[in-house]
Amino acid sequence: MERDRIAGPEVSTSFYGNMADVGKTPVARNEKTNSEFGYVGIDAILEQMRRKAMKQGFEFNIMVVGQSGLGKSTLMNTLFKSKVSRRSLMTSEEERIPKTIEIKSISHDIEEKGVRMKLTVIDTPGFGDQINNENCWQPIMKFINVQYEQYLQEEINIERKKRIPDSRVHCCIYFIPPTGHCLRPIDIEFMRHLSKVVNIVPVIAKADTLTLEERDFFKQKIREDLRANEIDIYPQKEFDEDAEDRIINEKIREMIPFAVVGSDQEYQVNGKRLLGRKTRWGTVEVENTAHCEFAYLRDLLIRTHMQNIKDITSSIHYEMYRVRRLNENNTQPNGQQAIHANGVPEHEVLSHEM
Repeated sequence: MERDRIAGPEVSTSFYGNMADVGKTPVARNEKTNSEFGYVGIDAILEQMRRKAMKQGFEFNIMVVGQSGLGKSTLMNTLFKSKVSRRSLMTSEEERIPKTIEIKSISHDIEEKGVRMKLTVIDTPGFGDQINNENCWQPIMKFINVQYEQYLQEEINIERKKRIPDSRVHCCIYFIPPTGHCLRPIDIEFMRHLSKVVNIVPVIAKADTLTLEERDFFKQKIREDLRANEIDIYPQKEFDEDAEDRIINEKIREMIPFAVVGSDQEYQVNGKRLLGRKTRWGTVEVENTAHCEFAYLRDLLIRTHMQNIKDITSSIHYEMYRVRRLNENNTQPNGQQAIHANGVPEHEVLSHEM
C-alpha cells in the first residue's frame, strides 16, 4: 500500500540526534537527556491509540450460567442499565424451561460518551433445570470451543480479514443459588471444567434472601470449596502482572463470590431515584455496597478489568486452544479421529449448532 510522503528533504534521525547536530557531542544511549533538548511527544501515542479505539469501538461477550429463577436476565439489565438480556425481548409464550440446554446469544450496540461497544450476552436456558444434570456442562464447553475454532479458522486464512470478528466468550458469570450451605456438586463440576477455558466470575444470586452473617459464612464456604477442588476463578493469581496488580486482585479474590441483587426498577429513597428491590422492611439499594456487592461486580467487569478479561481470553485461554489445535493437525495419523482441544472430539465441536 502506497503512503503519502510529506514534501521536503528527509532528515536522518537516531538516538544521537539528526544531521544538523554533526559536530556536537553525542549523547550516550543509556544516559538521560537534559531538559534543554525539549519535548519529544512520545506521550501523544496514548491519544492516537484512544482515537483509533474510539473509531473501531469495542466488543465484549459475556455468558450467564445458572438455573432458572436466579435473576440472570435482571442482573444483565442492571449491569448495563438497558434491556440487554435475551429474556427481556421474549414474549410470554416463548418463556419456558427447555428440555435440554439451549445456548442463545443476543447482541446490542451500546454507546456512552462517544464510546461504542458491541455487547453480546450469551444465555444458557435449561442449565441445572433437568432431573439428571450429569455432564450438563458439556454443551457449554462445546459452544466456547466453537467460538475459538471460528476465530482460529479466520486467523489462519491466507486472505484474512483486517479485523477478525470476535465471538469468543470473554467472561462467564456463574450464578450460585443462595442456599447458605456450600457449593452443590453441579456447581463444582461446572466450574472445575469450564475454568480451564474461560474466565469465570461466580456470584451469589438474590443475596438479599440471606442475613449478613449467613452471607459471610456462605462466601467463606464457597472459597473453601473452590480451593479444595482447585478451581481457578477470575482474577487468576498466576496472571497477576506485577505487585500493584497483585494487591488489587488480592482484594477482589477475598471478596469473591460477589453477593449480588439485581433490579431494573427505580424507587424514591431519601429524595433520590435509585435502582432497588422494595420489601416490607425497606428498599434494598442495588448500588449501595452496604446492601449488596453489585457495585463491586460492575466495577470489575466494566470499569477496571474489562480489558484485562479480554486480554486473558486472547493470550491465555484462546492461545492454549490454538496451540493444541495446531499440534493436533501436525501429529494426528491418517484415519484416526482427532481429539479436539479441551478433550472434545473434533466432529462434535465443528458440527455443534450455535
